[in-house]
Amino acid sequence: MTTDLPGTSQESVRPLLRPGARIFVAGHRGLVGSALVRRFTADGHEVITRGRQDLDLCDAAATGAFLRDARPDAVVVAAARVGGIMANSTYPVQFLEENLRIQLSLISGAHAAGTERLLFLGSSCIYPKHAPQPIREDSLLTGPLEPTNEAYALAKIAGIVQIQSYRRQYGASYISAMPTNLYGPGDNFDLESSHVLPALIRRFHEAKRDGAPEVTLWGSGSPRREFLHVDDLATACARLLEAYDGDEPVNIGCGDDLTIRELAETVSEVTEYQGRIAWDTSKPDGTPRKLLDVSRLSSLGFKPQIPLRDGIARTYAWWLGRSAPRG
Repeated sequence: MTTDLPGTSQESVRPLLRPGARIFVAGHRGLVGSALVRRFTADGHEVITRGRQDLDLCDAAATGAFLRDARPDAVVVAAARVGGIMANSTYPVQFLEENLRIQLSLISGAHAAGTERLLFLGSSCIYPKHAPQPIREDSLLTGPLEPTNEAYALAKIAGIVQIQSYRRQYGASYISAMPTNLYGPGDNFDLESSHVLPALIRRFHEAKRDGAPEVTLWGSGSPRREFLHVDDLATACARLLEAYDGDEPVNIGCGDDLTIRELAETVSEVTEYQGRIAWDTSKPDGTPRKLLDVSRLSSLGFKPQIPLRDGIARTYAWWLGRSAPRG
């Protein structure tokens, strides 16, 4: 006897997103949104986008009016204020309030406009700091959060609850997914607000360029992290829109992790930096380990295709060709 995974029963085997659907990607210029645009376009869907200068997603009235006029078949909430440990620690008010406003505008606006499908993208930081590893979806709200990104995490948790509430109260075919650490073309390489991998790429590139004998990094290098190329994420999102319709969030990851020290060494090799790597242990490490259990996603037939080292090399090449400081 077999038991169907929630949201993947025989009743939901039929495609939940029709071919050639009109999909509004909120946040299309970001790392995730740009990858989604590439994926959906390649799949033959009609992608709808709006720039920040044309639509303020924090403005609920304007967002609702846009969705009523555009009438998309699906909405993907990839718009968010994001950043690394430094940015989250420095601007908790903005990370909490801006993300809440964006989510409320898009999810409630989509429902009012009659949008049939919606995918809300959260973050793996929603899980407790000391959650059992690998982290299952049912670990949500079972312990304290990592303090350095608590405000952002709480906003994303509110989004998950909002999705579940619309499903239960209105029967909406809305779902949520929790990506692991992402990287790839379109990433943010600003050292004040970037995540760890693009920050490492830039630090080692600039150290090589300047002939610096040493690069000093935050923490001990011992925390373990999982990294997924953003194009693999986009493929997973497309699969979820086509085949998943459950109440519970779905983890999106690769199922493997490595230490930050190992990551730094890999980036150093890819960028061909020849100097030393030092660690400033007076700086915070963050969560000791964050590896997602991806059983639910794997049951839908998803498997990442881009190995980490290859993905880092592609990302470095993309940055050098478009954004790297010259000199």
